[in-house]
Amino acid sequence: MLQPSTMKKHLPNFITCLNLFSGCVGVSYALDGQPEVAAYCVILSGIFDFFDGLVARALHVKSPMGKELDSLADVVSFGLIPGSVLYHMLHVALPASGYFPYLGFIVTIFSALRLAKFNIDERQSTDFVGLNTPMNAFYVISLPFIGTSYSDIVYHPVFLISSIVVTNLLLVSNIRLFSLKLDSLSWQKNRWKFIFIILSAVLVGLLNFAAVPAVLVLYFLFSYIHFKQTA
Repeated sequence: MLQPSTMKKHLPNFITCLNLFSGCVGVSYALDGQPEVAAYCVILSGIFDFFDGLVARALHVKSPMGKELDSLADVVSFGLIPGSVLYHMLHVALPASGYFPYLGFIVTIFSALRLAKFNIDERQSTDFVGLNTPMNAFYVISLPFIGTSYSDIVYHPVFLISSIVVTNLLLVSNIRLFSLKLDSLSWQKNRWKFIFIILSAVLVGLLNFAAVPAVLVLYFLFSYIHFKQTA
């Protein structure tokens, strides 16, 4: 029987494994052409990804293994799912294109590079340098939802390839973006983070997944303002 101290030690890793499992389920649905279910798997993985770190800090059981496991899970949940979604969308856009849809998985490669960079970059202990993989995954999974109304644009090969190129560059860029893991509830210190959260919640409430591109633009804008005012 596991002792309470042992259970406490492994609880964050268990939550991380739930993130990984949710990611695996999401990949299967994405490849099967069911982006709605894949999108909810990304959300569920995001929740697990948030709480594994929170629990590790609360219980004082952070470990090198947990850090590596977290990145491995994120590669699947926030790298392979969006790659699978893009693969399927490119296949729909050009059904007779042979190997062309596999370009979608370049996002998976750059997501892995982004996570590896995060693990060794000491500048990212409190904030991000480059677009984080969860936010990129949310952008990609929003595309099929927007495509239901604007299929001629979203499913156009040029748009899809452009999205792949731009998001890949953002993933490994040196653009500084704030983290939403708040170290205090001070309005003065976190004003632009709070405004971003409120506006994002309103947009998502009105537009559902279709709001994500607008949320992404706000993320870059408010991060720029935040760091400019705190410099």
